[in-house]
Amino acid sequence: MNMLNELMELKGTKNIRDLGGIPTTDGKRLKHGKIIRSGRLSKLPPETVDALKKLNIDNIVDLRSKREIAEHPPTVLPGASYHYLSLIPTAYPELTTAKHMSTEMYKQCKHAKKKFGSYEGYMCSMYNYIVTDEESRKKLKSVFDLFCAEENCILYHCNSGTDRTGIITMLLLSVLGVSEDEIMKDYMLSHRYQRRRRYWQRFALIIAPIDIRFKRILFAQMLPKPQYMRQLMENIKNEYGSIDAYVASLGVTAGEIRILKDKYLE
Repeated sequence: MNMLNELMELKGTKNIRDLGGIPTTDGKRLKHGKIIRSGRLSKLPPETVDALKKLNIDNIVDLRSKREIAEHPPTVLPGASYHYLSLIPTAYPELTTAKHMSTEMYKQCKHAKKKFGSYEGYMCSMYNYIVTDEESRKKLKSVFDLFCAEENCILYHCNSGTDRTGIITMLLLSVLGVSEDEIMKDYMLSHRYQRRRRYWQRFALIIAPIDIRFKRILFAQMLPKPQYMRQLMENIKNEYGSIDAYVASLGVTAGEIRILKDKYLE
């Protein structure tokens, strides 16, 4: 890839892009071919698997829940090590007894507006839960450990490559010295790159004979909204003083931050 944050045109993938080229506040840039963020990698055709193999991806981090993985099993990339570090899915963990994610989300949406004020409020709360839940914090630290250990290229993904993947990206870019404006630009690219797909999904949802409350929470989840990430960053800064201080609270040391900068910046 030569262009900053250009979508990688690989059949069967969605929202997959190299973070290379993103500038830092001190005049450096992220190296190309080192960090790739993506949506789920399921049912990939052979030509896409071959293209991914050429990127020298050593490690693939799957942030999805066990249920999401069962419903959409990953296509195995030969030579890559897989790390299943499930952050919470798009519904809270007390509702994980449902057979399918859609059933789980339907249960939650019945109470979302009352509990959170709006369906967008639900999404902001879900983002905040990911960075405050103790099990999620341990997994966030494990992701940083993998970033530090990687020698070639690492790829991490959730389902759509937007929310959980977006939070990982925000934390990583922050400690690498990327400005909040640039972080938000990268986050909102998920809106641009999924707009057409989501347009048809929204159209299908509008005419679907399902509860309007379920439709509204799905609409809130379909595309990223700036307030989701901005609110999360503000919450972190209010609680810890800075995003970097939050990452330090996970157990990521100053020495590890130096390793990350040496590996991924030029």
